Amino acid sequence: MPCIIRNALQHWPALQKWSFPYLRATVGSTEVSVAVTPDGYADVVRGDRFVMPAERHLPLSHVLDVLEGQAQHPGVLYVQKQCSNLATELSQLLSDLEPHVPWASEALGKIPDAVNFWLGEAAAVTSLHKDHYENLYCVVSGEKHFLLHPPSDRPFIPYEMYTPASYQLTEEGTFKVVDEEAMEKVPWIPLDPLAPDLARYPSYSQAQALRCTVQAGELLYLPALWFHHVQQSHGCIAVNFWYDMEYDLKYSYFQLLDSLTKAAGLN
Repeated sequence: MPCIIRNALQHWPALQKWSFPYLRATVGSTEVSVAVTPDGYADVVRGDRFVMPAERHLPLSHVLDVLEGQAQHPGVLYVQKQCSNLATELSQLLSDLEPHVPWASEALGKIPDAVNFWLGEAAAVTSLHKDHYENLYCVVSGEKHFLLHPPSDRPFIPYEMYTPASYQLTEEGTFKVVDEEAMEKVPWIPLDPLAPDLARYPSYSQAQALRCTVQAGELLYLPALWFHHVQQSHGCIAVNFWYDMEYDLKYSYFQLLDSLTKAAGLN
């Protein structure tokens, strides 16, 4: 079950240090991978396409300037690179926190596969999806708003297959959608849980969403395969640890439920 652990990060120097001035002074000149979208939704269904964000490499100081209203950039910015970007792009910040969560590493019997840094505008939203990772989501500044569904809600959550595409940012500052060549179709959830189209997806009315807010200094344990939709306060700073899941009986149960859902035509 998901669980918020309060006061889990009080011993991290990052909790006191990671202000915008500190980030600007410490890693402001460092270029980071930034997801850029016209409306804040990255990895989302638009029409008959699964659209991924445009990616730009920008100095972190420029991202901070945009967040503070001192500079402009087309679209909505979100530092959300999910391949251990804290270690690969912002390694100067590693000494401000633990390299892993010791009690979680002991319980899970492994160390994290990735440690990710998150920073973005309030308009940046993560669409409903699930991950094959045990997720420890740590909020350093601001707050995150999670809408959650357990894996057992799978029969009520629609999936469809979509042609993958990406946003491209033109020189004029507008966005266009360009298909990704030589990529297979992608299964994704077309439903927006904040405004579900129950006429099209009536089964979703049987799903029971859980909602929680994770504040600065708190850690959310989000188990693998739980569906989640995420919003945030403006300029929220967070770090998450991804531990690879065990492909055990729980995974087999989910695969069975997924197969039965498809066989019953509930998609």
